[in-house]
Amino acid sequence: MGARASALLLGVLPWLTFPAIADERISGADSRSEVAVAIYNDSLALIKETRRLDLARGVNDIALRDVSAKMRPETASLRALTGAPLRLIEQNFDFDLLTPQKLLEKYVGQSVGVIRTNPATGAETRETAQVLATNNGVVLKFADRIETGVPGRLTFPGVPANLRDRPTLVVKLESAAAGSQTAELSYLSGGLSWQADYVAELGADETKLDLAGWVTLTNRSGTAFDNARLQLVAGDVNRVQQDFAVRPMAKAMAAAPMREMAREEVFDYHLYTLGQPTTIRDNQTKQVALLSAAAVPVKKEYLLTGESWYYQSQATDLGRKQKIAVFLEFDNAGGDLGKPLPKGVVRVYKKDSKGNAIFIGEDGIDHTAKNDKLRLKMGNAFDVTANRKQTNYRLVAGRPNPVIETAWRIEFNNAREQAVTVKVVEPMPGDWEMVSESQRHAKGDAHSAVWLVSVPAGGKAVLEYTVRAH
Repeated sequence: MGARASALLLGVLPWLTFPAIADERISGADSRSEVAVAIYNDSLALIKETRRLDLARGVNDIALRDVSAKMRPETASLRALTGAPLRLIEQNFDFDLLTPQKLLEKYVGQSVGVIRTNPATGAETRETAQVLATNNGVVLKFADRIETGVPGRLTFPGVPANLRDRPTLVVKLESAAAGSQTAELSYLSGGLSWQADYVAELGADETKLDLAGWVTLTNRSGTAFDNARLQLVAGDVNRVQQDFAVRPMAKAMAAAPMREMAREEVFDYHLYTLGQPTTIRDNQTKQVALLSAAAVPVKKEYLLTGESWYYQSQATDLGRKQKIAVFLEFDNAGGDLGKPLPKGVVRVYKKDSKGNAIFIGEDGIDHTAKNDKLRLKMGNAFDVTANRKQTNYRLVAGRPNPVIETAWRIEFNNAREQAVTVKVVEPMPGDWEMVSESQRHAKGDAHSAVWLVSVPAGGKAVLEYTVRAH
């Protein structure tokens, strides 16, 4: 009965017009001999694959499977490495993937088989129905009625040629000779990205730190790259448009305890190359060692920064309590450093009295050249505070060229058991001059005054000054 029903079903569908792909030659991951992946910072990668192609003389339709689902097809290039030259006629990127819903949508206007099972007897009945619509459900037209929803199992006589189980680049090319040839496929793709992640451990006396760098790369391209030669490009590459959407978070993370990556300069960028092939799974985050540096000299800084509007208006409150930021600063020079560092996030830890590592802050860094400074904001000080008060305001001259003179008093409190030095940076508007001050300032630049205020352990310090701004 089943065979007769299947024959009947196929017999009532003679008018299906889906294209045949019987003559299509398949090239999948098993035909790859080499894979190279160069990943940029911002969801962009250059993929190069060496594939073995079995070609007939004349026109061939080649289905290149296991390519990235985020391929930019306009960048795809296929060239012969051995054998006769290849002439590319056309190419199509099929990314409409096979799912039950997609298959049903392709059959709108066509006929499908409907199988129902009697729950009491288990007997099956089969009918043919035309798919009228699949919007928010399915509408089926039987010989004597129209039904909505799926009343049973649906059967389909075949899969449309452009509905693939995985992303496929289909190329039509002409070969001057028959036989096996080696060709290189290259293309740009979204879905692959990387960033540098750094872990720093601050020493007990806060004068040195140990720094380890990791490359964290993420593959959301829709395909895996087995035994790939991996390269990472650090730098801001100009692109005409950003057209790759962010996908859901990766499903897995793999840590690769490998030796540090080799580095070289290419154009105005830096290229990091992994020393051995690695497999990059789809929906996976992989970490690879980048650098390691021990006992890096570091300087801790307490910073209080003002605002230029302080010197252009009259403060209405009697006092203003302000938080003091804490920074760590070190040079990318000497020892195990002194090499270009890709942009990323530096996370800093410090051990407590029992030897347990405590997270104390993180900050992002941009691409950092050799011998540049790295400056990380850790947060705001808990035991070192400042209270700012405007003690005088005077309009020396009015419009059209007003001259304003303001006086300020900043009181610092230090509840720590160690003395600290607070760097005070005050941005000054327009032309300005210091009328008086309790401690001599230095010019940070043309529009800022800088003081270094020493605050004793468990004590206080006061900075007073008067500024005239034009």
